[in-house]
Amino acid sequence: MAEKTPLLHYRLTSSDSPPTNDESTHSGAKEGRDGRRSRDSTARKLGVVFGVVTPTVLAMFSVVVFLRIGFVVGQAGLYQSIAMFLVAYFIITMTVLSICAISTNGALDAGGAYYMISRALGPEFGGSIGIMFFFANVCGSALYVLGLVEAVMSTFGIPEEGAAAVAGPHQVLPSGYWWSLLYGTVLLFLCFIVCLVGTHIYAKATFIIVIIVAVILAIVFINFFIVGPFVVVLPESSGLNRTSRSTANYTGFRLRTLKGNLLPDYTVDYTTGATMSFATVFAVMFNGCTGIMAGSNMSGDLKNPSYSIPRGTLAAVLTTFITYNLLSLLAAWSCDRHLLQKDYSFLGDINIWPPLVTIGIYSSAMSAAMSNLIGASRILYALSKDCLFGGVLALARKTSLSGNPWASVLASWLLVQVVLFAGKLNTIASIVTIFFLLVYAAVNLACLALEWASAPNFRPSFRCFTWHTCCLGIVGCLVMMFLINAIYAFASIAFMLLLLLLIHHLGPISNWGYISQALIFHQVRKYLLMLDVRKDHVKFWRPQLLLMVANPRSCTNLMTLINDLKKSGLLVLGHVKLGLLDGLPSDPLPSCYASWLSLVDHLNIKAFVNLTLSDSVRHGIQNLLFITGFGGMRPNTLVLGFYDDCTPQDELQGKILLSAGHGLDTGSPSIDPREQWSPFFPNVRYPEELKDLPEDEYVSVIADAVKMGKNVTLARYFNQFNREEVLESGRKIGGHRSTTGPFVDVWPLNLLRPDSRGYVDTCSLFLMQLACVLQESRAWSQARLRLFLCVEAGCSLKEKEVENKLRVLLNNLRISAQVQMVAWDQVVALHWQRRGGENWNLVESAQNDERRERPEEAEQEDAIQMFPNNDALLTDEYICAVNHLIRTHGAPQPAVRFLYLPRPPADTSRYRAYLHQVDVLSRDLGPTLLVHGVTPVVTVDL
Repeated sequence: MAEKTPLLHYRLTSSDSPPTNDESTHSGAKEGRDGRRSRDSTARKLGVVFGVVTPTVLAMFSVVVFLRIGFVVGQAGLYQSIAMFLVAYFIITMTVLSICAISTNGALDAGGAYYMISRALGPEFGGSIGIMFFFANVCGSALYVLGLVEAVMSTFGIPEEGAAAVAGPHQVLPSGYWWSLLYGTVLLFLCFIVCLVGTHIYAKATFIIVIIVAVILAIVFINFFIVGPFVVVLPESSGLNRTSRSTANYTGFRLRTLKGNLLPDYTVDYTTGATMSFATVFAVMFNGCTGIMAGSNMSGDLKNPSYSIPRGTLAAVLTTFITYNLLSLLAAWSCDRHLLQKDYSFLGDINIWPPLVTIGIYSSAMSAAMSNLIGASRILYALSKDCLFGGVLALARKTSLSGNPWASVLASWLLVQVVLFAGKLNTIASIVTIFFLLVYAAVNLACLALEWASAPNFRPSFRCFTWHTCCLGIVGCLVMMFLINAIYAFASIAFMLLLLLLIHHLGPISNWGYISQALIFHQVRKYLLMLDVRKDHVKFWRPQLLLMVANPRSCTNLMTLINDLKKSGLLVLGHVKLGLLDGLPSDPLPSCYASWLSLVDHLNIKAFVNLTLSDSVRHGIQNLLFITGFGGMRPNTLVLGFYDDCTPQDELQGKILLSAGHGLDTGSPSIDPREQWSPFFPNVRYPEELKDLPEDEYVSVIADAVKMGKNVTLARYFNQFNREEVLESGRKIGGHRSTTGPFVDVWPLNLLRPDSRGYVDTCSLFLMQLACVLQESRAWSQARLRLFLCVEAGCSLKEKEVENKLRVLLNNLRISAQVQMVAWDQVVALHWQRRGGENWNLVESAQNDERRERPEEAEQEDAIQMFPNNDALLTDEYICAVNHLIRTHGAPQPAVRFLYLPRPPADTSRYRAYLHQVDVLSRDLGPTLLVHGVTPVVTVDL
């Protein structure tokens, strides 16, 4: 069922005119999919009274109204009895308010509580609750059938051998396990026939039963006023002994009797032999209040569920609440405490015609059994329609011409019949109640989630609820679960979690919408607004990376490394699609996001995707740097692939990307899975093809990022990087941790400027910070940093002193690294500064004159250590010597190298020379990151 655009074909007016040709064609194409929907619409015949009020009242009364009123008042007294009813109805009223809110927020289909929960909390939670609700209704139906059989046998059954009682003339039914099973099977078969014929017969049957129950209750109320005082003989099954009284008094309305029944008097329950308490009596009483979903279960058969469910459920709750409290008051006012405690069927004993109450008991039990059976079948039908369990429930989707799910009714009847073989269901009775309470708690949770999400589309017409009522309903249901039986409560929650995990891993992707996404959005928006960029501090800095990807097919290895490099920061995959919107019919980017997000799932990286359309790559990257992120979550570092002549390799060739995303439209036409999930990325560039980005524009991108205050990282040779092989070297081998973990080499000096002021500048510290962040990530925890310190024999500081200063710096920065001293006198000798002192003096004099003419620019250049404008004097010989120096000090081969990236020259005509120098510097070094930092990222303060 596709639910993304439910109003797309919504008809505002009804018409009996024949459809046009286009409409006929459209409806013919959708006949298979919408045929079931049309049958469902014809099956919706029930209104408020027949569809909701009648089944809910009967389910809430069941047999409690006739057999448990005396028990509650006799044990707890009138005060505590009323308090129990107030607390119990307060809990269920909170749940009813949630039901009313959800049911009036849109079209409600078959399934009742399952449909509400699954559409609000997702298929995992809804499916697990639906299964538990289904089994609760199955066991509840069996429970009421067996209770009815026991009631019939106690009246008409022949006493078993060894029993002290003498058979009366009306006790003619044979007794025993198999006879009881036969009677239960016959009664269940009658319920099955009624449910199989259809909801209209069920509604009529329940309406007749509710009339019978209402008449009997009216006669019971009248009896309290017309029957005079008399002595009631207690039943022999009330646990009497020689010292106890065998009779009790019905006093009529006496103030003395009322005063004697006001306070509690907890004694031994003669049916179980257990001593009662407030908790145990409350648990027994609450079992009779758990039928509020009987009307909601009929949601698929109601003409207007959004209208009928709130009004019918609230009316049923109010009716039963008033009835229970009136019966409690009349019983406490007219019956002796001994009668209430020793004769739970006292309403029949004080009736002018005792069999009348027996008929009420039989009718209530029969209606409750039918209500649970038809409720179970509707839940099973809804589960089968949603295909949460694949083809397991496919047969349960079959319906009759009138829309009655006969297959689900048949399956539910068979399961109830299986449960009947258990005979006694005393333990299952508690589990059934706990299952119902768990469903009620889930409904409250669904309403709470919808309310907290503040989604504009959650605007139910029933507004008499708040998140406070939802919370109270959840807490009340959970407390009652553990009050009834803590062990069963824990077991039911564990069973629900197990089902949730199974459906999550085995179930299909749904398109119902996930409340978790709405809640996450709500919270993220709130905290993003609280993330004030004015409160940023260097000690809380973290990498927030924008990785520009030309073609994902050729850079998956780089994506995995940058994902490790971000650690707990931000990673955004950026891509520029060349083109102008003016010449296109629509935006081409939304259709590309599915492939990119599938790639993110496939690589198991935590990244956002941001695509843009631009006339050039440079302008596109500028746009992304300007607009990517929100508030304090904006990229502070731009990562680019290196501009070289390496032939790209297709790393996704032949791979099918199965996305872990949600919200896909399962209602769309079925297509081949490979076509649906294959990555929709262009083929890699052939060696002879021109690049989309010229050399000058590439360097301009670097310069733009620096001007915008962004750090820049260039990644080279990551087609040679294999993350699995690199990290495998640092894992345990034979139970012992390997000592040959991956190495990460750091060269913090600007190797193209031997005259630089030292190691402690912004770019060097940023470079070391990135290397340390990579080492601190969980996957790279076994990596070892090697920091190479280049020194000259004739430098002002001695070599040992330089090393000590660097170690002190690393210690202050809490960076663990192995420092290696590298003598590079022979390399520095090739630098133009050392070869031509005269040229150097002329150039330096000219630069000083220029700085005096432009003091503000000169100060800015000193602050950011701008690359000198005389880079043309650098020779390839010197740069090749530096490259050779790095390669000779790379044993064992490092996994990644970090090099200092000089700032691009101010003269744009020197861009090609700059790129050539960086190319020669990093040539054949393996996976290398050239880093230029412009923002302070480390601190020694606490």
